Amino acid sequence: MKKDFDILLVEDSRTQALQFQLTLEKHGYHVMMAQNGLEAMNMLLTGRASVVITDWIMPEMDGSELCRAIRKHDFGNYVYIILLTAKDSKNDIIEGLEAGADDYLIKPPDEAELIARLMTAERIIRLESSLKQRNREIALLSITDPLTKIFNRGYLNDNLPKAVKYALRYKKSLSVILCDLDHFKKINDRYGHQMGDRVLKTLVETLGRSLRKDIDWIARYGGEEFIIVLPETDLHGATIAAERFRLLVSDMAIESEQKNKIQITASFGIAALSPETENPAIRADDMIQAADRCLYRAKEGGRNRTMGIAL
Repeated sequence: MKKDFDILLVEDSRTQALQFQLTLEKHGYHVMMAQNGLEAMNMLLTGRASVVITDWIMPEMDGSELCRAIRKHDFGNYVYIILLTAKDSKNDIIEGLEAGADDYLIKPPDEAELIARLMTAERIIRLESSLKQRNREIALLSITDPLTKIFNRGYLNDNLPKAVKYALRYKKSLSVILCDLDHFKKINDRYGHQMGDRVLKTLVETLGRSLRKDIDWIARYGGEEFIIVLPETDLHGATIAAERFRLLVSDMAIESEQKNKIQITASFGIAALSPETENPAIRADDMIQAADRCLYRAKEGGRNRTMGIAL
């Protein structure tokens, strides 16, 4: 049965390498071969081997040096190292393990023992992969709003300041749009919080479809307030975008359990930096506060409208 990971065999003896290759391929492993440590490192940088079986004594770079070199580099996945050695003293074995090897085999290895060690390697690789995936999921959850599945306040607090610093340093445009649903409390009071949650999720889906992929981003600021960050966008461009968002929201129609069509509106406040912005001390909080003042003016002006300011 074909295995789901590749083995890099590092052996300067062509005869022994071919014997190893035949044995490993018989058990379903795909084998790549290198004659020394330097060649092996180059192959690891361009290949996808998950297991390295390396001889100890080799020209250019020996097995223990290769182990150290592998452990200093991040390949994006864990590389399991089995060191082959004719040295069988305890001190030599400890030296190999301290260099970064996960396991060792005394040459010439018994075939059954070799395959058993590779089965151990496979379990470790799968566990490491599962752990890495779980850590990615935990990291994603830590920056995601649980209801709307967009970025949360923590992500906003970490990343908007970086965006502002970048825009000021490199004289780039940057706009922040604060969106707030009009009369949202009435929806919760009349239809219940579950319906209110549906409205928020529908709003986010509607706005998300109108954002530039991998450029713009949206975060939940709190309650029914959302912040949309538009890099490389000045006040004129952000105003056009906010007006587009406003019309999309006003066109939304969400059916309640009572079969009523719920229609909502939203107000938008915009704060924008441009390449001509002369105040290098502007912070993310300054942009949010400016957008909030514009939002307040939009609410005071009758709601369902946009207001903006250039900083």
